[in-house]
Amino acid sequence: MELRRQFYGATPDGEKVDSFTLKNSGGMTASVITYGCILTSLRMPDKQGKIGEITLGFDNLQGYLAGHPYFGALVGRFANRIAGGRFELDGKRYTLACNEKDANHLHGGTVGFDKRVWKAEELRENNRIGVRFSYTSPDGEEGYPGNLAVTVTYTLNEENKLTFDYQAESDRPTPINLTNHAYWNFAGAGSGMIYDHVLSLHCSRYLPVNEELIPTGEVLSVKDTPLDFTTEKPIGQDIDQLPVGYDHCFVVDKDGTGMAAIARLYDPVSGRGMEISTTKPAVQLYTGNFLTGIRGADGATFSKHTALCLETEVFPDAVNHPNFPSAVLRPGETYHHTTVQRFFTE
Repeated sequence: MELRRQFYGATPDGEKVDSFTLKNSGGMTASVITYGCILTSLRMPDKQGKIGEITLGFDNLQGYLAGHPYFGALVGRFANRIAGGRFELDGKRYTLACNEKDANHLHGGTVGFDKRVWKAEELRENNRIGVRFSYTSPDGEEGYPGNLAVTVTYTLNEENKLTFDYQAESDRPTPINLTNHAYWNFAGAGSGMIYDHVLSLHCSRYLPVNEELIPTGEVLSVKDTPLDFTTEKPIGQDIDQLPVGYDHCFVVDKDGTGMAAIARLYDPVSGRGMEISTTKPAVQLYTGNFLTGIRGADGATFSKHTALCLETEVFPDAVNHPNFPSAVLRPGETYHHTTVQRFFTE
């Protein structure tokens, strides 16, 4: 296995950004940078052995600095949405940055974790290599309470498993929900629509949302709806029954808080696919509904429905729904979640 570190660029403030390239003997290569802990590239062979790029990104740091829809980024403190950018915790009201149409808080705010430069150290063990990122979010950043110390570790092994391990501690109670926001197209980034990708989810329930994509508080069955992926089906089979596409949180079917297999996604033409296991209670399926012809790496164009995200997470807007599982981290506790993506060809 190979692990290489190199200079990637600098922010307008002069902060140095490094890139790490992880490569195993099976031909899989993952590249990550210290800006936003972004997964900038994931390349793997198809069933014919041809190596191809399967995640959306840019050729250089300038592409990410110019603004983008969270390609490959670590999002937080709170992934997904918080209604009105407001919540009450232990009798005190907090106001967060409203960075989605000035109405709601999305993916950590105006300058979330995806726009911070993280410290990084290389990780080399017997059967895996990776990068351990760390960042301390100060009390009041984007409106959140508490000094939050975060460590996120990305590793790749010889079994084509890409693992995301998240840990955090805070000196005050604070909401937290960390995830990676990679966009996938197993036929090749920029190659076209993902309607033929076949998906199955171990999720028999989902969270209905209002017109602003905020959960209503209900938890409903997917049965007899376009959201039923309990039996595998192509992404495009029922997508026309939705206003713009999938952007829904699915509740994982599992007992307890341990690791569970939750999703399988593959492209029948290339043979590339992945299986996802996680300790998190939910996963957001997003089919790139708002991609608007973005010019990305290698000159590819990323348009509506040309990629999808599977973001493992806690429930969106959980801090405003007492019936949802708690998303609050308190002093003396450790936030710890793990997500494993195993890539395969068939």
